[in-house]
Amino acid sequence: MFTGSFWVGLCAFAAVTLAMLGLFDFGIYVAARYRERYLEEAKTELDDILIQLPANRLLDLSISLSAVGAIVTVVLVSTKSEQMNWSVGVLAALLVGAMLFPLPRLVLRYLKKQRLIKFNLQLEDALGMMSSSLKAGFSITQALEKVSEQDMHPIALEFRLLIQELQLGVPVDQALDNMARRIGSEDFELVATAIITARQTGGELTETLERVAALIRERGRINAKVRALTAMGRLQALMIGAMPFLLLWGMYHISPGMMDSFIGSFAGVIAIGAVCLLVIGGFLTIRKITNIEV
Repeated sequence: MFTGSFWVGLCAFAAVTLAMLGLFDFGIYVAARYRERYLEEAKTELDDILIQLPANRLLDLSISLSAVGAIVTVVLVSTKSEQMNWSVGVLAALLVGAMLFPLPRLVLRYLKKQRLIKFNLQLEDALGMMSSSLKAGFSITQALEKVSEQDMHPIALEFRLLIQELQLGVPVDQALDNMARRIGSEDFELVATAIITARQTGGELTETLERVAALIRERGRINAKVRALTAMGRLQALMIGAMPFLLLWGMYHISPGMMDSFIGSFAGVIAIGAVCLLVIGGFLTIRKITNIEV
């Protein structure tokens, strides 16, 4: 009743179906694992800069931004290029969506970096205030409270969290170590180590804080000098990164017909995506070279 070709086709259909189900199940597993890892890392980054935002809202923002960017890309490509086909539009939308998805977390990392820079700038004044308080006869806890009462953001807020831990019964050494890990500042790690060592060895804490403040001041001066010397390299990175896109924009206005053939083709969109990846890689490489640790 059934020929051999029927059974061969049925077996092929069953094999393809099982393979698709396996790939679908694997895709769901990978997506779930990525979502779990994304939420965990996003929660840590939000806590580092003290932003009261659920991590899943950040994921929703990333997905929404990626989707809006993909839709806008399809609209722009379809209106600007007369030779555009749907495969090219979908490919361009996927590339733009993939590049926009990590943007919210990149903004968080930028905010964290700026917050850390501001914290390090305020740390020298905080050490001077603590040293003056200790000279006046205050204890180390009272000196820390003096800093937390000042109108200096973000360092006063971090010291308030430190005081809250002390009020809950956490030892001073442990609270300082927790604060150093939470902030991630090398300068404050030096301060915490100096305070803990002075308390354990019975050293003069006032002179220790003054020496640490002088060391931080000198490191800041050297960092400023290094940034001034590497400013040309950072500017070159920005110019080299922007040059391909400026040339693309200029060529589109000079010869729209030629650029329509380029943008409207599959190979052209692939080339643009490769250029974006190479530009990002080159920018990060130059930034790594010019980022000198002191």
